[in-house]
Amino acid sequence: MALVANRRSVMNLFSSPSCPQSHRVRVVLAEKGITVEIVDVDSNKQEDLIDLNPYNTVPTLVDRELVLYDPRAIMEYLDERFPHPPLMPVDPVSRARTRLALYRIEQDWYELIPALESKGEKTATKARKQLRDSLTSSAEVFAAKPFFLSDEFSLVDASVLPILWRIKHYGIELPRQAKPVIDYAERLFERESFQESLSEAEREMRD
Repeated sequence: MALVANRRSVMNLFSSPSCPQSHRVRVVLAEKGITVEIVDVDSNKQEDLIDLNPYNTVPTLVDRELVLYDPRAIMEYLDERFPHPPLMPVDPVSRARTRLALYRIEQDWYELIPALESKGEKTATKARKQLRDSLTSSAEVFAAKPFFLSDEFSLVDASVLPILWRIKHYGIELPRQAKPVIDYAERLFERESFQESLSEAEREMRD
């Protein structure tokens, strides 16, 4: 594995053009203006990826001899390796709260993605209701600060936005009570870095 990684002198991200987990990493890369080679991986995966990542999953980041394949580990590594602009708070208490928020987003929202993309209509319908209700119940949190639980753009926003970008694609219509969520999404979708993070497949999701 190290030999494969060492052949790459430029940072590489193995990424699916439609995968929200890959998208959240691409948001971080764009926000920080990091030069990286994006390797688009289709559903069949690539032979290189199998050599690098025992789980054969995306996103997978290769930075010289380092190979990372957990989305949050990749995001935190990028934030520490390229510290400006910082996407995590400085003080330990705030960092812990940010990590807890990321954990909850992953457990409550990202865990629903396989069901949302399921071919079984009953499974997908249940997941759509869960995500719609969860987002709606979080409306006050979206309204409290300019960004999600923060006065500055953070890794939490980078994780929330790919989910919100896809809600119409998943067939979810948010109710009137969720207006703060919609307002937050539309405002941050216009952010230059977010627009740069989008693949063609993701742009088509909103066409």
